[in-house]
Amino acid sequence: MSQRINSYYGRRPIEYRASVDNCIMLWNDDITYAMTPFKLLTLPLGVWPLQKYNTFSLFRSIASGISMTVMTIILFLEINFGSGDAYVKLDALMLMSCTVLCALKVLSFRLYADNMIRNFSSAVKDYLAIDNERTRTIMRRHAFMGRMICYSIIFSTYAASVIFFLLPIIADDGEDIQINVTIKNQGAELPVPITFLGDLHIPTILYFTINTMQLFMLIFIGTGNCGSDSLFLGITVHLCGQMELLKVEFFKYGMKSGNLNKDFSVLASRHSYLIEHAKFLTEVISSVLLVQVFSSCLIISLIGFQLIIALKAHDAVMIIKSITVLSSLLLQLFLYSFVGDYLKCQMEEIADSIYGCKWHSLQTKLMRNVVFVTMRSQRPVQLFAGKFLIVNLKTYMTILKSSLSYLSVLRVMMDA
Repeated sequence: MSQRINSYYGRRPIEYRASVDNCIMLWNDDITYAMTPFKLLTLPLGVWPLQKYNTFSLFRSIASGISMTVMTIILFLEINFGSGDAYVKLDALMLMSCTVLCALKVLSFRLYADNMIRNFSSAVKDYLAIDNERTRTIMRRHAFMGRMICYSIIFSTYAASVIFFLLPIIADDGEDIQINVTIKNQGAELPVPITFLGDLHIPTILYFTINTMQLFMLIFIGTGNCGSDSLFLGITVHLCGQMELLKVEFFKYGMKSGNLNKDFSVLASRHSYLIEHAKFLTEVISSVLLVQVFSSCLIISLIGFQLIIALKAHDAVMIIKSITVLSSLLLQLFLYSFVGDYLKCQMEEIADSIYGCKWHSLQTKLMRNVVFVTMRSQRPVQLFAGKFLIVNLKTYMTILKSSLSYLSVLRVMMDA
């Protein structure tokens, strides 16, 4: 397989040093442009695929998991035993959902580290094998798509975290809060509410210290979510770019003189290679996507209900907060659906590119092989949530409709 891939690129084998746990490869400007944002986000969590999988990386992942577990326990206690109002409990439910998703993504990327290593190692090979400007243009375009996905997720996630941090300050606007003055019942006003501890009498300095610590915790959870999402979506978009390059090669097949049988064998092997790596990716995210889809559907309905109440009460702070959270959740689902749909379309279009080549002038044996590849492309690899729910734009619209239906029921119950 490796010889066929190398012959496909027309390059010598890539020089790299391999170990049991990782593969350290040579980087160039194209690789730096495509992968640096993902590395910066996921390396602190210990899930960067091209890292050294040693004790230190394992410690970072374990520390991340412990922090998220503690946060989940606090939020669970707040939901069940807290004295806060419905707003506070809904915030706790939303934060707990994000924390659980973050923990699941980190766990999944560690358990399926081999799948991610294979895909990212292959991506490095793809960039090092660029031999013409057209190939670089296509790969750069898909790298740009990956960066834009990453930046949009980061912006929406961090914006929601900052809103949660600023909410207590905005809510207390107009009140004179001086240093060393005791603040009473501030548990519900913290970014992560802790009303289950009872009435709190927190000194001002300690209050702002806890507030700042919780801000960093929210940013950490946000980084875990957006880093994991960006990592997965970025490598999936790169795989789509390789499918587009393969479409170009299939379309040009038969136009050049040479050993047509060998050329087609290389292209067919490359097609199988990309399909195999796409399956590796879907295996990594399948279970996590199932949790994310159903939890997002529930949270979107509840946050939408909260937004309706805030609009009726003319609560500007809650309106801004609800819109920010809704936008972040909807964007996250949309990006997964868009990338899943894009992957499906790129794989299906392989058949169109084969049909566009001069297959009718080939030998009978080669024409039969063309049919086999065409049939394979008609069953594309898709993103699945739990291996039964396809994640694409159609699914996204279904989720929106379901969430709006639940929201309508809640609104009718409120008016009754």
